[in-house]
Amino acid sequence: MNDSRFIKLAKLLVEYCCAIKTGDRILIDVMDSPDDFAIQLMRTVRSVGGIPIVDIKHSKLTREVMLETNAAHSKLVKEIDLFRMRKVQAYIAVRGSYNSSETSDVPTDKMQLYTKTMKPVLDYRVNKTRWVVLRWPTASMAQSANMSTEAFEDFYFKVCTMDYPKMANAMKPLVKRMMKADKVHILGPGTDLSFSIKGIGAKGCNGKLNIPDGEVFSCPIKNSVNGVVQFNTPTVYAGVKFENIRLEFKDGKIIKATGSNERKLNEILNTDPGARYLGEFSLGFNPYIENPMCDILFDEKISGSLHLTPGQAYKVANNGNKSAIHWDMVLIQRKEWGGGEVWFDGELIRKDGLFIPGDLKGLNPENLKSEN
Repeated sequence: MNDSRFIKLAKLLVEYCCAIKTGDRILIDVMDSPDDFAIQLMRTVRSVGGIPIVDIKHSKLTREVMLETNAAHSKLVKEIDLFRMRKVQAYIAVRGSYNSSETSDVPTDKMQLYTKTMKPVLDYRVNKTRWVVLRWPTASMAQSANMSTEAFEDFYFKVCTMDYPKMANAMKPLVKRMMKADKVHILGPGTDLSFSIKGIGAKGCNGKLNIPDGEVFSCPIKNSVNGVVQFNTPTVYAGVKFENIRLEFKDGKIIKATGSNERKLNEILNTDPGARYLGEFSLGFNPYIENPMCDILFDEKISGSLHLTPGQAYKVANNGNKSAIHWDMVLIQRKEWGGGEVWFDGELIRKDGLFIPGDLKGLNPENLKSEN
């Protein structure tokens, strides 16, 4: 188990991301990931005086839970999980995936029931604990990234243990600009979308909540979104893969949604009224992540990307939208992906994936990579 990469990553998660201190209770939630890394996390937590609590899960068992759930069962699971979550100050989730489509055959009504019922647990964790979520490298993920397992593991640890304090400093000017911005205009092939983020606020993500990281997010005023966006990356939601999603908005609402598996796409967007309104807008800039791999914790950070999110808004940068879903959809705007532009209040902020204003150039790949 003496993998130096395990030690480095565990130290980052415990000491930087969650800032564990003496007496802190932390829930370590592990799914389809190696016991050796869970053990390393436990040892690292103890080394700084924390108290680790461990929950081991498997995606095949989660599928079985949801297949036969009902209102009474989901409520019982929620009550147990919420009781436990209220007992901890911090939370680390390590989520592997041997099969990203494991829950694809769970009926929509069962998935929606379970998701809606469990939402208070998610809300408490997001708003009341110090938390971080990361994927674990598996052969399935390597396949999605079109890489060998060994090459993907090397990529994974490089991305996940990059210089996040350096990134945190570089993103400050973008946070400041988004805090002050009103009108946002996004242009690209098949895309002409405008909305306002005035007064909503902004949040920089630099490894404190998700690993890998690298984004600044805000949220459109709920009824301000108009136009069309054509996404160019595949996305997996509830175990189902979607491609070529195109959303058309009028006064904030998604009035038309097309793409592969269109029936399922619209079923998800009909989960509740809030599912057809946006709950997030974000610019991604992790310099080591360049191509999609159908894993949103990586894809939403792709260098030169942005994402828009039908569903629940975060408590920070909140437009008031509420939903049981939160579905990040990614548009890559680098030149080799078709290019595109992002404008704030008539000023060109990013073109073909590269930031233009001088105070934002620190977020371009050549400046963020640790070797520079």
